[in-house]
Amino acid sequence: MKSVCSALLIMVATLAASCAVGPRYHQPAAPADAGYAVTPLPESSASAPIHGGEAQRLINDRDIPFEWWQLFQSPPLNALVERAFRANPTIAAAQAALVQAQELVYAQRGYFFPTLAANYNFARTKISGNFTVDDSPGTQGNGDNLNPPLLDLQNSPHTAPLFYNFHTAQLTVGFVPDVFGANWRQMETLAAQTDAQRFALEATYVTLASNVVAAAIQEASLRAQLEATRQIIAADEKSLQILRDQFRLGFAMRIDVEAQQTALAQAEAMLPPLQEQFEQTRDLIRALVGHLPNQEVAETFELDALQLPPELPVSLPARIIRQRPDVRAAEAQLHAANAQVGVAVAAMLPQFSITGNLGGNADEIAWMFRHGGPFWDLVGSVTQPVFEGGTLLHRKRAADDALKQAAAQYQSSVLTAYQNVADTLHASLSDADALAASVRAENAAKVTYDVTQGQMDVGYVSYLTLLSAETTYQQALLARVQAQAARYGDTVALFQALGGGWWHRAEQASATQSPAAHGAADVFLAAF
Repeated sequence: MKSVCSALLIMVATLAASCAVGPRYHQPAAPADAGYAVTPLPESSASAPIHGGEAQRLINDRDIPFEWWQLFQSPPLNALVERAFRANPTIAAAQAALVQAQELVYAQRGYFFPTLAANYNFARTKISGNFTVDDSPGTQGNGDNLNPPLLDLQNSPHTAPLFYNFHTAQLTVGFVPDVFGANWRQMETLAAQTDAQRFALEATYVTLASNVVAAAIQEASLRAQLEATRQIIAADEKSLQILRDQFRLGFAMRIDVEAQQTALAQAEAMLPPLQEQFEQTRDLIRALVGHLPNQEVAETFELDALQLPPELPVSLPARIIRQRPDVRAAEAQLHAANAQVGVAVAAMLPQFSITGNLGGNADEIAWMFRHGGPFWDLVGSVTQPVFEGGTLLHRKRAADDALKQAAAQYQSSVLTAYQNVADTLHASLSDADALAASVRAENAAKVTYDVTQGQMDVGYVSYLTLLSAETTYQQALLARVQAQAARYGDTVALFQALGGGWWHRAEQASATQSPAAHGAADVFLAAF
């Protein structure tokens, strides 16, 4: 029975599609001659002799795994992302929105079928004896005479009221043929909106994973910056103590002591903002995995425990519009807007309907469908809107403008997608150069500081010269840590910009293979 109904549904929808009014939807093509840079990009990034400074090769047309975060080779990071997928409420919200959209599709497809309603009505009636008009149903099939009593001049009162029961049961069948495809187009709209919600769910997975990994990298960077700052403070405190001892013995000037005191205060002032950022990052990680601020997360992260992926995938430009979930969602909204034009056009055309009733009535239930009790009627109607104050016309114009808006928004999302990929590729290459330069600057500043320290020990330079060299080294150290973390962040951003590999997610693969997961309208769209 189910297969018969499905076949009938597909047949009806196919016939409706053949005469559905409004523009037919065509999938947008990828931009011609799209690319990520005016000039060819290098095949690999620069390298630096430090952890996280390895060169990364750009691999054209390399597919992206959904579990791309595993390329950082950090079991705590893998566990954190999986926990976020299970506990973060944004996933549950996006899943519920998708199910809601699918249910709306299922609800809309019911309009392809006739409606059937059963009704039973019972009435207890009194007909006044003062009237002789025949207000009663008359003689029943079982012989009961429900006519008002005749005039009786022998008795007083001369007339008496009539009391009787009356039962009515009927089935009402209604059908609205989708002659001009209004329901088909509405079904198409809801199916496209379901696609938009499905891609919104995939974007939620990709964004959540990217946020978790980025927060872990931020925590590792702040840990390294905090450690470097504490080392700077410890070195400044040691230098200050030495200068104070030398000042008491007359081997140092007061200005040197005050200068070192200033340097120490400046280093100490750097610590609270870093601690604040660190705690806020930990709060973010707790929230991403569904924890409250007072619920600790066991996983902690350091840069040395994260491996930089040696290869970066670079999808072909023509594939970006199919890989980016935000672009696919914008395309689905464009499809929905296109179908809504057909809905508006169909509303301006004749509306057909067929209604039939089948039932029976009598003063006793057992006689409703016996000896004259049954009744039936069949009514067909056609209604052509003639004048509605311009409502239908302006709705059609509004649908046309909504289609133009959706087309412009789709174009904007495509441009943004290509810009995101280009930005992340350039950032990956530039930040690799920046890290290499930062390492060189740190090494040079360290050598300068060590040499200056030795020269001051033998009296060749003043302490202020050493202080300047020390400050330069401290700034180079912090800059190197930040540049080191930036390379990890660029890798995360690139995977996200390329679509995050959502098409390899296990649930997505099963949903793609099951028409029911997309809503029944997907079956119809196959014939479109």
